[in-house]
Amino acid sequence: MKKKLISGPYLAWMLIFSILPLFLVVWYALTAESEGERVFTLAHLSRVFEPIYLRVIWRSLRLALISTAFCFLLGYPVALILTSRHFKRHTILVVLVVLPMWMNFLARTYAWLTLLEKNGLINHILAFLHLPAMNILYTDAAVILGMVYNFLPFMILPIYSTLYKIDHSLIEAAEDLGATPLTTFRRVIFPQSLAGVLSGVIMVFMPAVTTFVISRLLGGGQYTLIGNMIEQQFLTTYDWGFGSALSLFLMALLLITGSVLMRSRGEEGGLW
Repeated sequence: MKKKLISGPYLAWMLIFSILPLFLVVWYALTAESEGERVFTLAHLSRVFEPIYLRVIWRSLRLALISTAFCFLLGYPVALILTSRHFKRHTILVVLVVLPMWMNFLARTYAWLTLLEKNGLINHILAFLHLPAMNILYTDAAVILGMVYNFLPFMILPIYSTLYKIDHSLIEAAEDLGATPLTTFRRVIFPQSLAGVLSGVIMVFMPAVTTFVISRLLGGGQYTLIGNMIEQQFLTTYDWGFGSALSLFLMALLLITGSVLMRSRGEEGGLW
């Protein structure tokens, strides 16, 4: 009886804020208004596969994949430094990694907008150094930069957590057997950290492919992503059926991606 009372608020929360909204998305995606009633239809879902929308989806996936790759290339070395036995101030660096996440997401993105503009701080520094101005605002590069900056901690922290738990006796054994640092990393450290890598990939890719604030501000509205398209359907054109179909397609895409990554981690000898 006590367990039911304790779980009651949680179940009510899940019903109201998770299950019911999901049901409404499916309902609007698969029905349409006809003579005053809702009838079943696949018209909204079929529109998703029109070439104009597939191009937007592909652009979203491409930018999200590039951003995820950059986050990995930048985040893995940082996580290695944080867990290095020779680095004594890792706690301070962890705080510095997490610190930007304490700020409002919109404020962080607006900060890059002011930095990258023609008369922004970056171009003033380049002019002072007699270097050519950097004009990447409202381009794919600016959108990728915004994604990497905002989502990089989501890559660093899972990898750091996994590396921190690695048994250092394995590394010492590899060194005692004559393994070079590169061989030790390739044969011992990286395989043991795959759990964190895949978690980081999931945690970066999913928000990157669904974002709409970064593309709207740093892309200047010229780079519509699937998140922007869904927002427009609900708030501008009021086509809730097509907006729900896009949301349903995106949820299915993310579920498939997550399932593939989860299965791949399960095939890595139970590392996860």
